[in-house]
Amino acid sequence: MGTLEEVAGWPAEHVAAAVVSPEGVVEAYGERGRAFRWASITKLLTAEALLVALEEGILDLDEPAGPEGSTVRHLAAHASGLPTDGAVPISRPGERRIYSNTGIELLAERIAAAAEMPFGEYLRAAVTGPLGLPPLAGSPASGFSGTIEDLAAFARELLAPRLVAPETLAEAVSVQLPGLNGVLPGFGRQDPNDWGLGFELRDGKSPHWTGARNSPRTFGHFGASGTFLWVDPEARLALAVLTDLDFDAWAREAWPRLADAVLASAIK
Repeated sequence: MGTLEEVAGWPAEHVAAAVVSPEGVVEAYGERGRAFRWASITKLLTAEALLVALEEGILDLDEPAGPEGSTVRHLAAHASGLPTDGAVPISRPGERRIYSNTGIELLAERIAAAAEMPFGEYLRAAVTGPLGLPPLAGSPASGFSGTIEDLAAFARELLAPRLVAPETLAEAVSVQLPGLNGVLPGFGRQDPNDWGLGFELRDGKSPHWTGARNSPRTFGHFGASGTFLWVDPEARLALAVLTDLDFDAWAREAWPRLADAVLASAIK
């Protein structure tokens, strides 16, 4: 029995999963050709587009963007003061870590303006096209749909980057604006609630949706549609999961258990 076969006992009607190494898919389960809603994993694609834009020199992390006093960095790191959804700030930039779909959408608008093309076109040219993924058909914060093969291809890129320099990715998965407290959706207040440039960082957070065996350097994102992707640079592995059952209590229990099983199997 493969490690991933435990997802067969999950309450979701459809599940697909993949363990990925820098060389490619190590193990897979489920419908590999079925498209699922990625929900907030989409934010990682937008973050990758930001990294390409930074390397191209069309954007600077500390240039103004979003609410007054906010910058590109603030938007990408959920520190602009914007609420989850809405254009009216509820905090001053840099004071709190407030998870914001609106902030990521404004970030995408800023990238589009700098690139002088619609964001979907820039994302296709910079990220989804080179990786063989379908185009974005919705919000840059939550609107992407794709298969487990697509998510595995993106995971491999994050393990062994080709679209951007390794140093650029390393900066993106380091803490931006350290020390900010905030709420990790679904898991409560975290002090601090560390975040990179669009990438959620495990660090010492507890509780968390990754496993106890995940290193503090693990980064990634999960989605409200019951999806997640984590990348553990120390284990040199990624775990990608797509489901059609919205995130709830089932996921808080099942996801960390699966992560620990995958990592335990990898070190045998």
